Amino acid sequence: MQSQSAAAQNNDNIPLAVATITFTVLVLSLGDALIKFSSGEFVLWQIFVLRSLIVLLILLIYLKMKRPQALAIPPAFGWTLLRSLMLVGMWVAYYVALPNLELSIAAAAYYTLPIFITLFSAVFVGDKISILGWGAVILGFLGVLLILRPNAEDFNLYALLPLVSAVLYALAMILTRTKCRTVNPAILSIMLNLSFIVVGAVAAAATLLFAPEPREGFLFAPWTQMASAEWLTITLMAIAILVGSAGAAVAYQAGPSSIVGTFDFAYVGFALLWGIIFFAELPDILSVCGMLLIIGAGIMSLRQ
Repeated sequence: MQSQSAAAQNNDNIPLAVATITFTVLVLSLGDALIKFSSGEFVLWQIFVLRSLIVLLILLIYLKMKRPQALAIPPAFGWTLLRSLMLVGMWVAYYVALPNLELSIAAAAYYTLPIFITLFSAVFVGDKISILGWGAVILGFLGVLLILRPNAEDFNLYALLPLVSAVLYALAMILTRTKCRTVNPAILSIMLNLSFIVVGAVAAAATLLFAPEPREGFLFAPWTQMASAEWLTITLMAIAILVGSAGAAVAYQAGPSSIVGTFDFAYVGFALLWGIIFFAELPDILSVCGMLLIIGAGIMSLRQ
């Protein structure tokens, strides 16, 4: 009897998966740079709700015009909902970290996710990890240690949040491949953005009711008054998350998690570029060495 992993490989389109995930992380990294830039202006829950309302409107119009038959409860509704909540948790952890870390450092810590994808693929999907693959895992974690330097005096606890994001993202993508493979990517994106709206609205209400005064910061500040400039910013964020949510779904449905996860590493390079351009952030030599080790681990993982 053909294994689940072998059956999935028969339907793979690796060039499509690689091209899609590369473009996806380019757009997502630019969107995350915009989040970091705007963290002093917007509260996180306002971004979640308004951004996802725009995305949801676009998706519903698209499906109504192109694929009205897809507007139905997905066949794997429970798994799709769990995937969406994992991704919301992932973005909460990562976005909370962004105002407190250099963009490239947050990206590098977050991009331990291909290491977790490799490990989780072996545990949950049955993919085999070769000696080269195990070497990639070890090399990747050495890179993380160089970046985080937990014994250094300037160790930033916020740097742990991207690691939490990495675990949640890896689990969500394994779930995409194993349980949500047949779900329309637009429906996956709709479920994700509905989850953003619900979680954002609940968190905003809880903040209003229970947060002590003065309410300030990226999690607790009052919502910003919206004018044309603010709506433009939110719209750009919506475009980034639309590409990100649909693109990741397409990529992980089309190709093996271990390969697609490796090309996810392109985010680190893009984040380094945006950090230099927008924030004049220049990581130190140890951090750069850590990034190179993580990228090297990704190449090894691809060849295993």
